[in-house]
Amino acid sequence: MTGVPAEELSDEALERELKHLHETRNDTFLHGSDDALEFHTRRTLELEQDYLRRNPDRVPDARRTRTGSRELSGQDPA
Repeated sequence: MTGVPAEELSDEALERELKHLHETRNDTFLHGSDDALEFHTRRTLELEQDYLRRNPDRVPDARRTRTGSRELSGQDPA
């Protein structure tokens, strides 16, 4: 694996790396080699898992949950 290990990145660097990976995912998926896609997937998973480890109390935006989305759109949340 190349790149700085996730646990060695500052919070700001971790978020910057995640943003970049998410921005490049579609292009890598559509046009990257099998190796590039495999690396991209492993690196994204590594960084996302470390982000979640560092932020165990994060609160998802209600619009990003099924129940919250239904409530906001006036549907029955059940």
